[in-house]
Amino acid sequence: MNFIFFHHNKTNDMKLQILLPAALLIFCSCNSNSDKTSSNESSTKSTETKTPKIKEETVSYKIDTLNMSSYVYYDENIEGKRPAVLVVHEWWGLNDYIKRRARMLAEMGYIAMAVDMYGNGRMGNDPGTAQALATPFYMHPDMAKKHFDAALEELKKNPNVDQSKIAGIGYCFGGGVLLNLARMGEPLNGVVSFHGTLIGTPPDKNLTKAEILVCHGEADSFVPKADVDKFKKQMDSIGKSYTFKSYPGATHAFTNPDATETGKKFKMPIEYNAAADTASWNDMKDFFGRIFK
Repeated sequence: MNFIFFHHNKTNDMKLQILLPAALLIFCSCNSNSDKTSSNESSTKSTETKTPKIKEETVSYKIDTLNMSSYVYYDENIEGKRPAVLVVHEWWGLNDYIKRRARMLAEMGYIAMAVDMYGNGRMGNDPGTAQALATPFYMHPDMAKKHFDAALEELKKNPNVDQSKIAGIGYCFGGGVLLNLARMGEPLNGVVSFHGTLIGTPPDKNLTKAEILVCHGEADSFVPKADVDKFKKQMDSIGKSYTFKSYPGATHAFTNPDATETGKKFKMPIEYNAAADTASWNDMKDFFGRIFK
């Protein structure tokens, strides 16, 4: 900044009185703009730092004669241990929808695994095949536990998994599997069932430890009100607290954007419900906020 000197007289005193405040105003203005620029740069850098950088890893392992391929997702920008969530698929098998959900969890800061329950790359591409693949897991809960536990052990090998904070979420078939596992004493902090079957292995107050959140569509014809009432009665009978969320107008598979097209293709009473999808995902977030404290 250039300084101007005046010989002392009244006229110069008046000029100083006018010029000095103006100079100060310009100086402060320059500093203010500099501070804003610096603040904006910091904000930009902060935003860049927080942008998730999601890594996908295929995890291969064997269960008897089955070759299993699950997928792990995590944000490479996050350092250190963090909670983990296993995602169990619908009866269709481990498809892109389940991988997307696992990726969404990774974007939230969790380590997520999309779990392969069927093995050997098997998929239920039509209702008949899907039912044939899923039924043995309903009839033999121990088999479902064996497959889930194998995936869980693989996930625990990740050095950044906080092994004291692990949960599971499941969709349709996957939701029913996780509720069964919770009733069988699976060592998880919590499980979330999205439009899953409710009735299976009877709950045991000495075994059921995981916190439970059920996200249910009120218009789900595959899970009638009788099943809802029975589930609640069973859980109440063992004194186990649980959270049951019900979404008006939502059918089976209400979280899956592909459900409407799939329903039309196979003449099934299923369709996507955006409002229920958003509400149930937010309910899951709140649930994780409680169980992962």
